[in-house]
Amino acid sequence: MNAIGIDLGGTWIKGVLMDIETGEIVKQLYHPTNGEKDWKLAVAETVADLKALSSGPVKATGLSAPGLPNETNQYIAFMPGRLSGLEGFHWGHFLNDSVHIVNDAHAALLAENRFGVARKQRNVVMLTLGTGVGGGVLIDGRLYQGNFQKAGSLGHIAVDSERDRDITGMPGSLEDAIGNATVEKRSLGRFTSTYQLLEAYKQGDYFAQWVWLSSVRKLAVGVSSLINCFSPDLVVLGGGITQAEDDLLLPLAEFMNLYEWRPGGQTTPIKIAQFGDMAGAIGAASFAIQSEPGFL
Repeated sequence: MNAIGIDLGGTWIKGVLMDIETGEIVKQLYHPTNGEKDWKLAVAETVADLKALSSGPVKATGLSAPGLPNETNQYIAFMPGRLSGLEGFHWGHFLNDSVHIVNDAHAALLAENRFGVARKQRNVVMLTLGTGVGGGVLIDGRLYQGNFQKAGSLGHIAVDSERDRDITGMPGSLEDAIGNATVEKRSLGRFTSTYQLLEAYKQGDYFAQWVWLSSVRKLAVGVSSLINCFSPDLVVLGGGITQAEDDLLLPLAEFMNLYEWRPGGQTTPIKIAQFGDMAGAIGAASFAIQSEPGFL
């Protein structure tokens, strides 16, 4: 039996046809997002194409997107400033099918929990480190969405209360501390991307090292705070910034030695996510599987 997952982003629509039992990706498709009319039709075409490619019935369909879903996960209820026409758009009515909607960072967590590095873990915290910082929380094996479905906005915890306020009004947020969108501001105009910053860091540029290590230190403060709040079995880091690999993980480990509370010497493992740009689609399929009546 198969499930379909769609990831609706600002640049690409990504779709996967997945085997429910094994997690095998039977087929994956990409479409450019383009304008409002185009992306709605492109989602419909992607779903239709994936159904046509399925050798058996499609038992569940999920869609991940930025923003906050409504309480029944039928549409995105709140996403100002991006993807005009997304808020309140009922995908089930449009596609004439049952469609389960999930936040894109939540979807990434579900992909890792069902098929990736967090498989079979019951309590997991995930941070997605990209243009901004998103996240998700798994409690006792279930995605925790919370009141107004805004749980997991982990990039908006404060790590420096004396800094500027972020888009939610939070001063000195984790998102502003390490998200790609604020590199230029953090580096006083020297660098415009995390990639540029890291290239200079590797070349021994002392200013770049100061900027990067300051950001990683604040990430460690944030991760340690989340461990104190949720006591997870595992912390997963995803998103484009994790492509830094050891340039991220090695200094992060040193700062975690300073800040993580380790009663009895117990540490919380931190792993890089297994799935890359298809995480949202895979997670959307995973969410649909667990949301559809009769499936777990």
